[in-house]
Amino acid sequence: MGSEAEMTYDNTVTLDPRIKARLKYDGQGLVCAVVQQYDTHEVLMVGYMDDEALRRTLTTGRVTFWSRSRQEYWRKGDTSGHVQYVKSVRLDCDGDALLIEVDQVGAACHTGKRSCFDEGGPLPAVVGERPDGQQEVA
Repeated sequence: MGSEAEMTYDNTVTLDPRIKARLKYDGQGLVCAVVQQYDTHEVLMVGYMDDEALRRTLTTGRVTFWSRSRQEYWRKGDTSGHVQYVKSVRLDCDGDALLIEVDQVGAACHTGKRSCFDEGGPLPAVVGERPDGQQEVA
């Protein structure tokens, strides 16, 4: 199998089998997709994709999700105008989550907030610290 840099996508009717083979699905045949603003790295939202939603995302330049509540595909921004333009798509080491970097136009959340994590607020948690006080060097 070639590297991801060698993979090209076209408007085929099925997800590339090289990609499909790397995915691990949940019980409903879905993969979690974390959506992040490409330049600020702000986490905007989490959605779910099946093969078709991922294929559409990879081949159109716009993010498409599978709506678990409505049981249908939805392309982010078609009704709201709050479009997500794909900048990159990555698969995590376990194959069970995607990181979709986007250029977000307007709000990502259905509440009208930029991020779906703006409304919920922080949860009480004990903050951990490294015993040696050292920071990780990148």
